[in-house]
Amino acid sequence: MQLALLPQELSPDTVLAQLQGRRGGANGITARDLVYVLTSRVSAADERRLRQIIEKLRRDGHPICAHPALGYHWASSASELDDAITFLIRRAMTSLEQASAMKRVALPDLYGQFGLIPPNKASEEIPHEQ
Repeated sequence: MQLALLPQELSPDTVLAQLQGRRGGANGITARDLVYVLTSRVSAADERRLRQIIEKLRRDGHPICAHPALGYHWASSASELDDAITFLIRRAMTSLEQASAMKRVALPDLYGQFGLIPPNKASEEIPHEQ
């Protein structure tokens, strides 16, 4: 007799355990699918909760990568982590560019106040596996 696995609730521990088993972009999983794997249900509220949990885990220092083409996964190398961080910085810079335009403040003045070095304007790349 085989026992069915019971659905779990979304928590930092359950998300962390699932992502630690998904090393590298080739093993990535979308937010929707990750929610389903953990809870056996799908909802926008659960996806928002998942994103909040991932943000907290990253703030705690866990190397959780994400990219629209790859999904969420655990960094398998320093290079992959660097690619994920570059992606996050570019997203942040896009928001800063919008804020500077809306406030009519030069972007260098805005990001200079934060002590940020502007990223080069290279085209977005999908993180690579090594």
